[in-house]
Amino acid sequence: MATIDRQAATLALAHALSAAERGLAVIPLSRTKLPALRSPHRDDPTAPPCHGECDRFGHGVYDASTDPHRIRELFAAAPWATGYGIACGLDPYHLIGIDLDTKSGTDSSAALRELALRHLFTIPETVVVLTPSGGRHLWLSGPPDIVVPNSAGRLAPGIDIRGAGGYLVGPGSRTEHGVYSTAPGTGRLAPAPCPASLLRLLTPPPRSNTLTTSSANQQGQGLVQFVLAAHEGQRNTRLFWAACRAYENGLGPQVTEALVDAAVRTGLTEREARSTITSASRMTTHHP
Repeated sequence: MATIDRQAATLALAHALSAAERGLAVIPLSRTKLPALRSPHRDDPTAPPCHGECDRFGHGVYDASTDPHRIRELFAAAPWATGYGIACGLDPYHLIGIDLDTKSGTDSSAALRELALRHLFTIPETVVVLTPSGGRHLWLSGPPDIVVPNSAGRLAPGIDIRGAGGYLVGPGSRTEHGVYSTAPGTGRLAPAPCPASLLRLLTPPPRSNTLTTSSANQQGQGLVQFVLAAHEGQRNTRLFWAACRAYENGLGPQVTEALVDAAVRTGLTEREARSTITSASRMTTHHP
């Protein structure tokens, strides 16, 4: 087993370096598909939110890099890593991942085709990664000035979105359930531009200048309920999306405490919740 793990770690590093050569920022992942390096602040509940400003490893997607030297250092610090994650939303591709899941009991591919027919878009030829469970990840490229938040099932049942602050498991990664691989003929393609109609579905609407107090309260309560409805595996992505939506509509300061409370009730720690909301705040400040 140790030999297999060493081989998997060596292959993961090689695949990660290859991805970095294509301009994709990467981090090491464990067999559970989670970042392999734990937070250096995990034993200090009073530590302020940190996204790598401390210059230590263990900040998840914020550690992502295309620098071969730094990537080797990351993997050296996590010799148990058997895979790698590709950060979304960064230069040069501003990657958006369409995750077509098979575990939800729904036909996510059919749901995407229905959306395409209804909103008049076509998924272009692009990179497709096959998951061990039979799902697919479609890689698309987004505009540099638009933030696409992570979401789970918001677009349609069984369709998850990986956007800013999220990552995709890279092809060649070995997990508890098997190996991720590129679909034949797509491995050397560049991520294709996201169709405009699909991009509109993935981004929060612009803030209205005529938002009334009543409608703002209703919208804020709706975002809180959205977070409260999160299941395990959805909690952080739902909180991030809700916080992005709140800040897009000028509700961030008013609903922050309510969102934190909702996130804690779903199982996140207060520090995790506040860090996620801070990330959403930073990523949406350039919007009108």
